[in-house]
Amino acid sequence: MNPLDESTVPSASNRAESVGGRGLCESLVREIHQRMQRIGRPVQIMEVCGTHTVSIFRHGLRDLLPKGLRLISGPGCPVCVTAQRYIDAAIRLTSRPGVIIATYGDMLRVPGADGSLEKQRACGADVRVVTTARGALALARENPGREVVFIGVGFETTAPATAALVLEAQRTGVTNLSVLVSHKLVVPAMIALLQRDDVRLDGFLCPGHVSVIIGENAFIPIVEQFGKPCVVAGFEPAHILTALVMLLRQIEASEACTENAYPIAVTKGGNRFAAELLDRVFQVCDTPWRALGVIPQSGLELRPTFAEFDASRRFTLDIGEDHDHPACRCGDVICGVAAPTDCLLFGEVCTPLNPYGPCMVSSEGACSAWFKYGRRSAAQLQSVGETERCALS
Repeated sequence: MNPLDESTVPSASNRAESVGGRGLCESLVREIHQRMQRIGRPVQIMEVCGTHTVSIFRHGLRDLLPKGLRLISGPGCPVCVTAQRYIDAAIRLTSRPGVIIATYGDMLRVPGADGSLEKQRACGADVRVVTTARGALALARENPGREVVFIGVGFETTAPATAALVLEAQRTGVTNLSVLVSHKLVVPAMIALLQRDDVRLDGFLCPGHVSVIIGENAFIPIVEQFGKPCVVAGFEPAHILTALVMLLRQIEASEACTENAYPIAVTKGGNRFAAELLDRVFQVCDTPWRALGVIPQSGLELRPTFAEFDASRRFTLDIGEDHDHPACRCGDVICGVAAPTDCLLFGEVCTPLNPYGPCMVSSEGACSAWFKYGRRSAAQLQSVGETERCALS
């Protein structure tokens, strides 16, 4: 079958018209097929961000693409890449007398070696979900006789909020607040993946959220050191399809550069205020990642000036080692080595109600996205899209 057959494109592209209109999306899809025909070989693109993975599934974009163009999920889910040792340390903190754990919701059900924060809460531990870092500060003020520990996870997107939390606590004299820091930097992880022998990539669909903070130029080392095209993308179908066209143009021309398909939100230099905030509170450090091991200069830790707010120091925590479930392939999924369906646990033993790894827990996890959307037919996905558009109209 001709991939550009007019009878196949319009019905699928109905699901990709949230931004830019049906006509634009159809045009982008045709150009993707045409460029893939001219490239004449399989192409593998990694979408680094978990939100991209969800959006691609939710709008059925995989059904639009030629079979030779493979989209691979990467280490862009902040919960998924948090090393098991930090999960276990957070769980151990729940047994400390007088401690309140404040965490984002995605961390609540991530399994550790001995349960999860959710299970600890069910057993009587004081674990509370906050929607912002400032929520932890409010808890500390409301409970002056107790210690509040904020679980600080995420990339450059959420790290500025943690930095602002620490500064505000110091400025206002809130002394019963500390942070278990596990913030990470995206670009070092991308470089670590390219240094592996088992990961072959032709380019990166770079994360829009993170790029708002770090800017388009942050990906220049990927281009200069490895010759891999990098295009920053937004999260609507037309954004993603546009970025894929830009990547394929570079691949077809045997070129590599950074490009920005999300100029409404991302600049070349990023958010200077956020960068200054991060630099004021944090310093770059070596840090462990799930499946990727310790990556040099890939994490953030509190500067000595703010050591009093470091939960690992305050509670003399032994972070320890990782104890991942031996049958769970979450690490391989994060690295792009395996698809969720390659895991024997996926969909049978490991489900959103009974997760064995963080990729099935987080709303940005690849396994969660595959479970929710990947097993549906194209017709079902189109029906979902129509229902959502009716609800919004």
